[in-house]
Amino acid sequence: MVRDAARAGALAGVRRRIDHLDERLLRLLNERAMLALAIGRLKRRRKWPVFDPKRERFVLRHIVSVNRGPLSSAAVRHVFQAILCECRRREQRRKQK
Repeated sequence: MVRDAARAGALAGVRRRIDHLDERLLRLLNERAMLALAIGRLKRRRKWPVFDPKRERFVLRHIVSVNRGPLSSAAVRHVFQAILCECRRREQRRKQK
């Protein structure tokens, strides 16, 4: 009984740490999105396209190269492709307004 309570307490503690990390990740993702929007404003002033495939390839190669796991390179690439896609989608919606 005591062991179960200790395990439940340990589990709750780890889950609280995950919740805090999720909140930090969310703040960082929103900060990144704000910077991407700033880049979009600069590109719009210069009449440059929103999508820069060369830059996107660099970002993905770079992030995979600094990954130390336990996430696989494929998983990291997938997550960052989603982030890039959402930032680009946000910029395109802003451009349409």
